[in-house]
Amino acid sequence: MKKIRDNTIKLNQFLKLMGIVPTGGQAKLMIQGGDVQVNGMLETRRGRRLVPGDKVTIEGQTLEVDLNNNEDQDVVDFPEQTE
Repeated sequence: MKKIRDNTIKLNQFLKLMGIVPTGGQAKLMIQGGDVQVNGMLETRRGRRLVPGDKVTIEGQTLEVDLNNNEDQDVVDFPEQTE
């Protein structure tokens, strides 16, 4: 199997992973409501791709994105094609 690693995470998924919100719906409301900043800038796109080192600020708390602790989480397996 060939492995492709995507070293990013969507903003709404990051908020759920970090336990800031329990559901994607609540993450969407917080993001679109103007409660979230990424790297000091207001972010209203829930699908914003975060990369390691990005800083997410919400409710006065700043979290740094570190995907190295979850290496296998972002791995997608594709079956190799045979001819």
